[in-house]
Amino acid sequence: MTHRIDWITRAETGADIPAVRDIVLAAFETPLEADLVDALRTDSSWIEGLSIVVTGADGKPVGHALLTRCHIGDVPALCLAPVSVLPEHQSTGAGSAAVRAVLEAAKGMGERFVTVLGHPAYYPRFGFTRASAHGIGLTIDVPDEAMMALALDAGHPLPAGTVRYAAPFGI
Repeated sequence: MTHRIDWITRAETGADIPAVRDIVLAAFETPLEADLVDALRTDSSWIEGLSIVVTGADGKPVGHALLTRCHIGDVPALCLAPVSVLPEHQSTGAGSAAVRAVLEAAKGMGERFVTVLGHPAYYPRFGFTRASAHGIGLTIDVPDEAMMALALDAGHPLPAGTVRYAAPFGI
């Protein structure tokens, strides 16, 4: 029997930066993703309010999701990366809570499109679909099913084009 946790989500504050780095370091095999988050914080692609932390009732961050500016062709969009949860809290809904919260925050800011390069069995639960079906591609080779996109507003269908990431991604 799994214990249900009511995760709390909120925008990252300056005080959360060390905890977010620790979460990302713990969630991935190398420090590359944690270094990416640090680099994105100082990049023009950073959007205040779109770095979300997940906490339990004690207020201690256990998960994180980040959206930064990218473009699909010339159309402004957002890139979801990374999504991180401390290993001991994975498969508890913390990651899903972070993703839902960051997508809601983006929608509330009037953003329209989000891309993600991630696990094809995980992200469709949030509405992401195969990007190539919308004419969206990358300049690098990735598994087709791993590149996904989402329109936050049904009134604005996804544009076609090549995704251009922020410089810190190195793509």
